[in-house]
Amino acid sequence: MTTSRPTTRRTLLKGAGVAALAVPLIAAPAWATGFDPKPGSDGVGDPLFPTLGNGGYEVVHYDLTFDFTPVTYDFTGVVKMNARATQDLSAFNLDTDGHTIESVTVNGRPAQHALSLGKSGQELTVTPAAPLHKDTPFTVTVAYRGNGKAPRAGLTGWRFGSDGGFASAVQSSRADTFMPCNDTPSDKATWTFHLSAPEGFVAAANGELTGKDKRADGSTVWHFALRERMPTELLGIAVVKGTYLYGTSHTGLPLRHVVPQGQEDKYGPIVARTPDHLAWLEAKFGRYPFSVYGLHIYDGYSDALENSTLTLMGTSWFKLNADGNPTYENTMVHELTHQWFGDSVTPNDWQQAWLNEGPAVYYAALYSEERGWSVMADKMKATYAKLDAIRASDGPPGLPKALGGTNIYDGGALVLYALRQHVGQRKFDLIMGQWPRRFKDRTVTSEDFVKHAVEMTGDRSVDAFLRDWLFGAKNPPMPGHPDWTTAA
Repeated sequence: MTTSRPTTRRTLLKGAGVAALAVPLIAAPAWATGFDPKPGSDGVGDPLFPTLGNGGYEVVHYDLTFDFTPVTYDFTGVVKMNARATQDLSAFNLDTDGHTIESVTVNGRPAQHALSLGKSGQELTVTPAAPLHKDTPFTVTVAYRGNGKAPRAGLTGWRFGSDGGFASAVQSSRADTFMPCNDTPSDKATWTFHLSAPEGFVAAANGELTGKDKRADGSTVWHFALRERMPTELLGIAVVKGTYLYGTSHTGLPLRHVVPQGQEDKYGPIVARTPDHLAWLEAKFGRYPFSVYGLHIYDGYSDALENSTLTLMGTSWFKLNADGNPTYENTMVHELTHQWFGDSVTPNDWQQAWLNEGPAVYYAALYSEERGWSVMADKMKATYAKLDAIRASDGPPGLPKALGGTNIYDGGALVLYALRQHVGQRKFDLIMGQWPRRFKDRTVTSEDFVKHAVEMTGDRSVDAFLRDWLFGAKNPPMPGHPDWTTAA
């Protein structure tokens, strides 16, 4: 925001003669200028997490400098957030949890700041030296420090391995345990990272490795850039004793994986399956939507998480099933599907989470079926039998009462299976294939999906059909399977 030197009485008289005496020398009231700064809200009204995120601004870019010490888990950080005011702002909030705030500046000027307890963590309220005008770009820089194992007011996103390092697993509301941020899926931004790792450790982050700088103490600063927009819930940073393994997809996409140090022979063949997984999914959804991909396999994590461009998976996943089949590939495909459904096309709020999990479960089941490891119809029939009870207790797939339930995952896949039965394979493939192309890099809702499905099929009956399946209290009849019933 540019400012001009205030006009004084002396310059008015010099430039305008006697007529200048009629000019009032008081500031115009807010109603006259249209400038009416007020604090931004301390939440964006997410149906499941009302206090997540903050109002009054949109983030354009995060630049995170993170200096971590393994074993002690101490860290210092500086986050620079470039944003745009969406209202006249007198103050605004950032989500944070467990950090000591050293300093805050707005546009390079020291800003007042205060920490308070929120419902999912802490709120950092920032009051700029001068209020911000609507549509004005501004930069916030926060210097902070903390310890990865320190108590938090809310849930933590830190995952610690046997090596004394860490990996981040922050879905859905835990990015604030690593950095002050606008922690809501509705506010996507581009990112740069500068992560320090001591000798013997490597750093990893979302996006492409753009360079490394060696420091006098033997540590290295690793620089990464994610040029596609990402919400905070997909933050994937780590400092571990790991080895980078490199490759390319069948179309030339750069691949980089991080596997446990000394276990390259074990995990190398596993991550080498990625090009085939990419080819299988690209045939359905089009070109992979980011500029790099890979897996981070870490013993400090037991689940699997679709961090943008760098899926995090625990070491415990990679075992053959009773028949000797590598069914862990189903999970690899599940998380890779998320790069289109959830990472590139992101739900606007957490009540739309079936848009992430439904496709991931569906296509993992399809992949398994094509390899003869399972039968999709059997899985869908079992889900159908129990989903009525789950709708009653946890909400239907499109209106869940909480995250992480069968209604979102298997129930979301069942909605897609029913849609395929209703419209036929060709039209279903059109719906699913065009969705990530049409809404790439955007945030979406269930309403967007319903409208999209109607437009792709030219069939108005799809509207009511999907609404019954997504929002109804009971399962509708399954097309093509009149014998399917719900459990008593």
